[in-house]
Amino acid sequence: MLHRLTFLLKTFLWTMLLFIMGKVGFMFYNSTNHAFSLGDMWDVVVHGITLDASTARYILSVPLLVCMVSVWWSGKVLTAVLRVYFAVIAIALVLAVLADVSLYPFWGFKLNAGCLQYLSTPTEAMASVSTGYLLVRLLLLLVLAVIAYLGYIRPRWHFQSGRRRIAETVFYVLMLPLMVIGIRGGLGESTTNIGQVYFSQEQFLNHAAVNPVFSFMASFERSANEIVDYDYFPQAECDSLIATLYPKPSSVSDFPSKMDGFSAHKGDTLLTTQRPDILVILMESAGEIFASSMPYLQQLKLEGITFNRCYANSWRTDRGTVCTYSGYPAFPTSSVMKMPSKTRDLPNIASKLKAQGYQTHYVYGGDINFTNMRSYLIAGGFEHLVWEKDYTSDERKTAKWGVRDDITFQTVYDLLTAPHDKPQFIGYSTLSSHEPWDVPIHVKADEKENAFYYLDQCIAQFMERLRKTPQWKNTLIVLLPDHSISPNRKMPADVLPNHIPFVWTGGAVNGHHAYDMICNQTDLVATLLAQMGLPHDEFRWSRDVLSPDYEYPFEWYTYDNGYSIADSTGFWTYDFDARHVVANQTTDATRLERLGKAILQATTKDLKER
Repeated sequence: MLHRLTFLLKTFLWTMLLFIMGKVGFMFYNSTNHAFSLGDMWDVVVHGITLDASTARYILSVPLLVCMVSVWWSGKVLTAVLRVYFAVIAIALVLAVLADVSLYPFWGFKLNAGCLQYLSTPTEAMASVSTGYLLVRLLLLLVLAVIAYLGYIRPRWHFQSGRRRIAETVFYVLMLPLMVIGIRGGLGESTTNIGQVYFSQEQFLNHAAVNPVFSFMASFERSANEIVDYDYFPQAECDSLIATLYPKPSSVSDFPSKMDGFSAHKGDTLLTTQRPDILVILMESAGEIFASSMPYLQQLKLEGITFNRCYANSWRTDRGTVCTYSGYPAFPTSSVMKMPSKTRDLPNIASKLKAQGYQTHYVYGGDINFTNMRSYLIAGGFEHLVWEKDYTSDERKTAKWGVRDDITFQTVYDLLTAPHDKPQFIGYSTLSSHEPWDVPIHVKADEKENAFYYLDQCIAQFMERLRKTPQWKNTLIVLLPDHSISPNRKMPADVLPNHIPFVWTGGAVNGHHAYDMICNQTDLVATLLAQMGLPHDEFRWSRDVLSPDYEYPFEWYTYDNGYSIADSTGFWTYDFDARHVVANQTTDATRLERLGKAILQATTKDLKER
């Protein structure tokens, strides 16, 4: 048994060493355009090791099965199987590393299945490189593959039938679920993903940490079923329809460098200062259907600014987070946050404000690696991330999803009230109002209502404490949920479950205002930037709802393979799985259907071209 375990350990370690050497080669090859230090190299290796280990376990699965069989049968066929397997693995690993290293200067992102599209047009693929370039890489592939192969087969192994066959077989059977857990990345809610290795504001270092084999394999699922083409109209007709929905933002000349008591645009002036500290609180699942359980939030609506007819864009946290901070729409089958190759170029209000001198923070009590959240936040300009691992072991156990809301609200309070010489932009995602609704109070009989009441009390305690500080006067707090909860998530039959609170409060708010125009959570970015006197041209799908150019108020919502659209005429929903309209509560169904199709076509085209 010992010689079999030694063989498995050596195979695992050799695979890990190959991945580490690949990272070093990646960094040195691309060092001309990306400066780094030895410390950076160490950080890349350390942060990337979890993804490397998960991929190495994939590779180890076949040798593990061979070891299990060899307990009962030690024929030469097993040796032959391993030789062929390791030859294929050696070539595949070296090919992935070489392709990643070579293509990165052209692509600027990690190896993915998109490179396969060039196999159908090899002439175009090779047009950018010389014959010598290709020959050098072919020679490297052969030499490095041989080295990798020899590392796997030497020293030679000799499998012998085990003496305690049953006990050893049971041992290997028990190892299989441990292998699966290791490949998955643990027993938590978050599975292994590319974003978990992101650690730096320098994207090159994040890319260097990503395992190219894992990146390639993971991209197959995305390319296979996430970005769906919706081709309904000739492009000119689609563009014409979209122009009526998303008017071009006001020109830069419309945004003064100083407010001087006037509006930052041609609408209302909502702020008392142009550069307040800004806190955006994404309240987990807190749709208006839970309004009765959140009395303090209702009070804030009467004191500050409220948009009474705001609607969520999606049904999941990963989608809603992107909608909020990037002003980017959600999709029926695609989660943009799970696509680092797309999120790296998305505009983000954090990077926009960072360029204006803001310090940027994000606070989340859960696993920030979930659904590639880390990579999205870092690429979007959030410099300082506080998440589950930054809390004590006891604090991490306060809720199933991570750290309880009253604890993370304290973190946000500390950030806002700490001395700072630059304005701050803080994004904050709550999590306690999520299944299984495990909160420390029991006031309401219904567990959902009780969880939202707890969230409301956390908000109340935080706000009342902050009111008593000097920082209150210069602080803007925006409250809205990441999404709501629909009684029937698959086929929403009416618009009510998508209805969300959208409230601005704090000492930087210029009195009470209530607006009744229809809008989406994606409209936060353009509306807020306009109030600050900043252009928002890059946020193509976000609308300044206080601008006179906002002439056609409507809301857009997507759910799992379906979408809905609503305006003053009513509400209309189409389900792609059902392949028919599932809600038609409008007096102008033909118009809403055409506009919905145009949005799908235009936004998907935008996503694919990023």
